[in-house]
Amino acid sequence: MVDLPRIGWRERVSLPGLDIARVTAKVDTGARTSSLHAFAVEVFTQAGGPWVRFGVHPSRRDSENAVWCTAEVVDQRGVRNSGGQETVRYFIATHIQLDGQAWDIEISLAPRDNMGYRMLLGRTAVQGRFLVDPEKSYLLSHRSPSQARTRA
Repeated sequence: MVDLPRIGWRERVSLPGLDIARVTAKVDTGARTSSLHAFAVEVFTQAGGPWVRFGVHPSRRDSENAVWCTAEVVDQRGVRNSGGQETVRYFIATHIQLDGQAWDIEISLAPRDNMGYRMLLGRTAVQGRFLVDPEKSYLLSHRSPSQARTRA
């Protein structure tokens, strides 16, 4: 058996291709795909194909500061949420980094305003790379001491 690093049920990741230095992702092995909070999604044509422009609030506690992103659309397909509702979403491919590891993932864009976390890291993104420990948080992306104090 391969000895894989363990991650917690939530971790801080970066998406350098989208200029997002840090976003807390909820690791959800029940979800096949990953999802990123996106608002003001605008589709346009570039280089003969569909692209999207959108905003992201990387911090769930700060809806003022936004990162504006542009990415090529790699797919558009239906996604069923935990309540059973299906919506059509745009999918993009981007680079993700966690604890010195970097790889490409596919992410759907969805409004996650009323969700606890701005990003959902699905099982296809972590499969074969990590083991998920559902009892722990931030195993590979430790909190700074000041953040730990504010949550205590």
